[in-house]
Amino acid sequence: MRDDTERVRDIQEAIVRIEKYSVRGRQVFNEDELIQTWVTQHLQIIGEASNSMSERFKSQHPEIPWQDMADFRNVLVHEYFRIDLDIVWSIIEQELPKLKENVARILQQM
Repeated sequence: MRDDTERVRDIQEAIVRIEKYSVRGRQVFNEDELIQTWVTQHLQIIGEASNSMSERFKSQHPEIPWQDMADFRNVLVHEYFRIDLDIVWSIIEQELPKLKENVARILQQM
């Protein structure tokens, strides 16, 4: 079974993988179904990892929106027909940079 440290590393790796293709910009993202799928898959990984963290760990790091990430994963998986690319891109631009910083800080402390 994976521990919290491994799950935080999973989140970090998923962010790096999202950045690998999102750096190409919004237009490429909108036009390339494979990139859209790549990004949503890695957002699912982030959500699954956050959902699987211990409650103790989550309470020690309230700066991370654990529940929001898990909830978004559920939308991506179970309500895939509701995926809004504007929301996904907003997450890439606005939420992932903050998450990346927080995750790096947490890993430094571990």
